[in-house]
Amino acid sequence: MNQTGILKRSALSLLLALGVTVTTACTPTVAVQAPSEPITVNLNVKIEHEIRVKVDKELDDLFEDKEGIF
Repeated sequence: MNQTGILKRSALSLLLALGVTVTTACTPTVAVQAPSEPITVNLNVKIEHEIRVKVDKELDDLFEDKEGIF
């Protein structure tokens, strides 16, 4: 093998090594971790429930007061 062939092979090897290094260094990683504090979900269901009960009760009272409305 002559000197030019050795230089081409060395340059190709160097480029291949550089390509592998760059490709490996640019690999994205995703890390999933559990939060250190618990997740708090604040639902205001009680207020919604109270509103429905009030409306239902008011309608019941209205229908009882005016029995012949329908």
